[in-house]
Amino acid sequence: MKIAVIGTGYVGLVSGACFSEFGHSVTCVDKDAGKIERLHSGIMPIYEPGLDTLVARNSDAGRLHFTTDLEDAMTEAEAVFIAVGTPSRRGDGHADLGYVYAAVEELAQHITTHTVVVTKSTVPVGTGAEIKKRLSNHLADELYSVASNPEFLREGAAIEDFMRPDRVLVGVDCEKAKAVMQELYRPLFINETPIVFTDRETAEITKYAANAFLATKISFINEMADLCEKTGADVQMVSKGMGLDNRIGRKFLHAGPGYGGSCFPKDTRALVHSAETFGVPMQVVRSVIDVNENRKLAMADKVVAACGGDVSGKHIAVLGLTFKPNTDDMRESPSLDIIPALQKAGAGIHAFDPKGMSEAKELLQSVTFHDDPYGPMKDADVLVIVTEWNQFRALDFDRVHDLMASPIVVDLRNIYGAVDMEALGFDYSGIGR
Repeated sequence: MKIAVIGTGYVGLVSGACFSEFGHSVTCVDKDAGKIERLHSGIMPIYEPGLDTLVARNSDAGRLHFTTDLEDAMTEAEAVFIAVGTPSRRGDGHADLGYVYAAVEELAQHITTHTVVVTKSTVPVGTGAEIKKRLSNHLADELYSVASNPEFLREGAAIEDFMRPDRVLVGVDCEKAKAVMQELYRPLFINETPIVFTDRETAEITKYAANAFLATKISFINEMADLCEKTGADVQMVSKGMGLDNRIGRKFLHAGPGYGGSCFPKDTRALVHSAETFGVPMQVVRSVIDVNENRKLAMADKVVAACGGDVSGKHIAVLGLTFKPNTDDMRESPSLDIIPALQKAGAGIHAFDPKGMSEAKELLQSVTFHDDPYGPMKDADVLVIVTEWNQFRALDFDRVHDLMASPIVVDLRNIYGAVDMEALGFDYSGIGR
């Protein structure tokens, strides 16, 4: 099949590359001519393990194309995926659908035969209906169908998630759209992946509900971690004891500095505000948001406490800036709250991240960045681990001890054990232990 993908950000580029790997002919469209030129040269706009290889292989095979010309991309396309950003709208937290609707208005000018218009972007319930209404202003009904096909991709594991998903969710309102979507995902159907067809509204809500529930698990275990610290319990064992219950599951029960990234923060806010327009208060989700915001600032307080209550004039070494490992995504990362709070308290920050420093330099002021994990540690008064990159899991602590002015470690991801660290001569603080 021939398809077009509007947007070459995280969702659009990964989805387009993976669809081409299935054997479809895919053209990815973006208004940023520089980005398209770089993609033609094999330069990825994001870091995602394996993406450069996947793009190169399918580009060389003639199945994956990049262009700024939407009309050309949509020629003979049976489906067009909208994969543009839906950031939080300034001031009220609603999802900003400006990019989505702009894409709809433009693509409507280039539909000449029946085309399925698919929202891959995360959008509030009712967006598909609004898209259909807008298309009806330009096109005869027989020329288009509208579908919802939300993505469930984890940054750092997005290709695996697309190629071997837990499920594929598709919201449609006609058999034509269902048939096209079935053909697009036929390789997964053959592998017996659950393909769940429903109405558009159910698909739209399911995406938000899934992200809000995962965010809830994170905020819940972070509150349990606070209780564990006060009582002498171990949150990692609490998580294990909970997670072995199949009704709960182990995933997303890892205490830390709070969630960030491009999805959970904006999607929880958007769900709350979208629900309120229907007169439905999302009290649980609103509490999750509040807990997470407070969590990030509490981590700065934890570092201050480890330094005896005062970090004025202290040299703080920070390892990890992105919101999670295996990505260069800095969006709503805990580091963006923790570092400024420590700077406000008078600390000097030295930092390293394997992939996120280019963006971090634009977002964080007065931070000294280093080229390797040990650079920030020289003469440091405390070492803070914010992101659990694999490069930080086997540090040479004899070297670390020699480099630091004070052997204090605050591990916000619990990648080390207190007993082992104390045996190495460190004053160690973890989370919930």
